[in-house]
Amino acid sequence: MSELKISCEAIREVEAVCETFHNDPGELIAILHAVQNKLGYLPEEVQRVIARKLGIPASKVYGVVTFYSFFSMTPKGRNPVSVCLGTACYVRGSDKVLEEFKRVLGIEVGETTPDGRFSLDCLRCVGACGLAPVATIGEKVYGRLNPSDIKKIVAEFED
Repeated sequence: MSELKISCEAIREVEAVCETFHNDPGELIAILHAVQNKLGYLPEEVQRVIARKLGIPASKVYGVVTFYSFFSMTPKGRNPVSVCLGTACYVRGSDKVLEEFKRVLGIEVGETTPDGRFSLDCLRCVGACGLAPVATIGEKVYGRLNPSDIKKIVAEFED
């Protein structure tokens, strides 16, 4: 096993989250959500802290983190971009929207821009099929997208 590389403060935050759920292994998914909301992602070291606090194998925590697509083991950008590739979005051109995000941001799916501003992912359904094709940036949903819209949308997030 590798050494812990996260800060003592982060370890205390993770332990505090576990304690708010009474270190109950049955609350693993809720704990993972809460920790990811605090830290932004769930690296191996954090998973091991959670496993220790809950008294369960680290492999069980890892299995849950890797099973559910909403958990991430890598840091996300300050503005996480997710392009829907569900059926309604795909047939209306979300693949072309995704290609334009990749071009404008200069990254591939699963990557984060070097400045940490954006990360790019895909998902299967946003639940806004009537607005297809759809993408989200953070909590904001963008619908009826065309590739020509992407540069302007990205510019909205200039620091």
